[in-house]
Amino acid sequence: MKNRLLKLTGVLACLLIFNFSVAQPRHQKLLPAWAFGGFIRPQNVNPIISPDSTKKFMDPMSSKAVGWEAYYTFNPAATIKNGKIVVLYRSEDKTGVEIGTRTSRIGYAESKDGLHFARNDKPVLYPANDSQKEFEWPGGCEDPRVAVTANGVYVMFYTQWNRKVPRLGVATSKNLTTWVKHGPIFRKAYNGKFFNMASKSASILTKIANDHQVITKINGKYWMYWGEEHVYAATSLNLVDWTPVVDNKGELKQLISPRKNYFDSDLTECGPPAIMTSKGIILFYNGKNHPSEGGDKRFNGNSYCAGQVLFSNTNPAKAIGRLNVPFLRPMEPFEKSGQYVNGTVFIEGLVYFKKKWFLYYGCADSKVGVAVFDPSKPADPDPVPTL
Repeated sequence: MKNRLLKLTGVLACLLIFNFSVAQPRHQKLLPAWAFGGFIRPQNVNPIISPDSTKKFMDPMSSKAVGWEAYYTFNPAATIKNGKIVVLYRSEDKTGVEIGTRTSRIGYAESKDGLHFARNDKPVLYPANDSQKEFEWPGGCEDPRVAVTANGVYVMFYTQWNRKVPRLGVATSKNLTTWVKHGPIFRKAYNGKFFNMASKSASILTKIANDHQVITKINGKYWMYWGEEHVYAATSLNLVDWTPVVDNKGELKQLISPRKNYFDSDLTECGPPAIMTSKGIILFYNGKNHPSEGGDKRFNGNSYCAGQVLFSNTNPAKAIGRLNVPFLRPMEPFEKSGQYVNGTVFIEGLVYFKKKWFLYYGCADSKVGVAVFDPSKPADPDPVPTL
C-alpha cells in the first residue's frame, strides 16, 4: 500500500489496514494516501471576503435598513453554478455585542476562478415573516453547507438560531438566490424526539460523477454526518426529512468523538460535504483544541483546526482512518485576529473545480479564506508547531 507517511512492509503493513492509529502518529508531517491535501493558500488573495459596512438591506423583521454584513463575514458554503464557484457565506450585522447576539444572514458571492469574487448587494437567506420565523428570529441563519443533486437541485443545510435552541434547517433552490425553506430536519423523526435538541453542522454525502460533485445515496438512502461535539449521522429519502442514526438504546450513535491530548480534544464539528472516494468516505471536520490539560499543547487552547476521518464505503458509520494532526491550522494573521483571537480555520465549503479542490473556510469568525489542493501536485499539509 502506497503511503506518503510511512514505508511499511510485512506485518506492519497489515496493521496499517486494520489499526489506523498506527498509520497516524501524533507527530506526522505528511498525509496518508487516502487523505486530501495539502491545501495551499494562494498568494496575495486571502481573505477573499471581508465585511462591507456600505451595503444596506431592508430587514423584513424590523422594517429598517440594516448593514447586514457590516460586522463579520465568515463560515462559507460553496458549490458550482454555470461553470462558476458560488460561495454562500454567513454575515453578521451590528445589532449585538458578541457572537451569538447579532443577527446572521447568508450572502452570495460568485467567481470565475475561485479566487476573486463579486458579491450580491443583498442576502439570499435570512429571517423573515415566514414559516420559519420562530426558529430563525432574532439570531438568524448561520453556518451553511450546500451541495447539488444530479438533476440540479441545490440543498442547503444551515443553523436556525432563535437564541434559544440551535436547530439544523434545510432549504432548496434551483438558482442559489431564491430559496424554499423546509424547516428543522429532525422535526418528524422518532415522533419528534430530537426536535428540541441542539443540532448543528450537516455534511451530506457527495461523489464525483461525470466530473461533477453531486449528492449521492448509500444503501438506497441519502446520508449525512452532523454534529458539533461528536459526529453523528442521519439518513433521508427526500433530502428534507432526516432520521438520526441511533444505537440499540435509541440514543444518538457517536461515530467519532474528541480525543484527549489531540487538536480535536474539545469538539469534532462536521465541515463541508463528505466525499465518497475509492478508498472510503472522507469527512472533513473542525477540531477544537481543549484549553486545559486535555488539549494538544502545540496548538492554542480553543483554536479550531481542520481534520479528516475516513469511513467505510460499505458501512458509512464505521471509521477506518483518522488524521492525528490537522492538515490546515491557523497560521496567517487574518486567521488569528478578529472576533476569535485564539485562531480559527473553520472549513465549510469544498468544491471540485477545474481538476482541483477549492476549500473555503472562516478565518477567526471574521472573514473568508480559500486554500487549494491540486491532486496532480500533492503538497505537504500545514506544518505542525513544536513545543
